[in-house]
Amino acid sequence: MSVTRLFDWLNRVGTALASCLFVAAGAMLTYEVIARYFFTKPTSWAAELSQMCLIWGALLAMASLLSKRQHIQVDAVVQLLPGHVVRWVDMLVLMVVGIFSGVVTWYGFEIFYDSFIRGRTTGSMLNIPIWIVELAVPVGFFMLTLQCVYEIKRTLFRVVSPAEGVSS
Repeated sequence: MSVTRLFDWLNRVGTALASCLFVAAGAMLTYEVIARYFFTKPTSWAAELSQMCLIWGALLAMASLLSKRQHIQVDAVVQLLPGHVVRWVDMLVLMVVGIFSGVVTWYGFEIFYDSFIRGRTTGSMLNIPIWIVELAVPVGFFMLTLQCVYEIKRTLFRVVSPAEGVSS
């Protein structure tokens, strides 16, 4: 399997998983609202599990969003630059995001591992191990770090047309 196909496959899996987690969170919260306000029987699990789904979903979706360039960007100044400069600005941004993601991966893994070893829990009625949520940080940011490296490589070898600016 080529690196390109591997990244595309990882992005599809991450996106599909994130989508399922967002749908599950929405279903749980809808159930909670109906149970609480129509039947006055709130659940003890819906809020906590939906939060976990939202955390995992958001962090799993980061790499896929970067590959599609769907992250929030402020590009008012960048749009005024010539194509070859835009490519270098893009690479600089990707490097900063990649370094930041690598640091978050490192420290996020330390936090996860410490909670895993110590057996920390959420302290709620469900008393779920907290490492389940904390593991989302190093996993999501590691995927984002790898995607940054891949995007830097793609940006570096992108063909620049003088008339059009940057093209894929």
